[in-house]
Amino acid sequence: MPKNKGKGGKNRRRGKNENDKEKRELIFKEDGQEYAQVTKMLGNGYIETLCFDGKKRLCHIRGKMRKKVWINQGDIILIGLRDYQDSKADVILKYNSDEARNLKAYGELPETAKINETSTFGPDDGEDILFDDNADDEDDEVDDIDGI
Repeated sequence: MPKNKGKGGKNRRRGKNENDKEKRELIFKEDGQEYAQVTKMLGNGYIETLCFDGKKRLCHIRGKMRKKVWINQGDIILIGLRDYQDSKADVILKYNSDEARNLKAYGELPETAKINETSTFGPDDGEDILFDDNADDEDDEVDDIDGI
């Protein structure tokens, strides 16, 4: 049997995360591109986004990014618009939180854009929820154990 002289296959390369913390040049949008925020992960390489031009679009994560760049809900991304389908787009680039803050500082993103927050709900959602403390009632429920 031949002896393996290599250093492993694709699973070895998968563990390495090369340019993880490397500083890269900030890429601005061009014609046919738009900034968007991920609102929902749909699966199978599709996401639902709210673009900063006010439209909701169904976006496809391109194969180059599919298993290498992980996109989560609330992330700021750059999408490429389609000429023939306005309701669909393709994900070109994912911005990390520092780059998204820089885009906001340069005025590329609107001031209402929430960066680094996973909840994309309206303002003050869920803060007025009241819970009843019923810790005293637990003893009342378990009264008759001898009947078993």
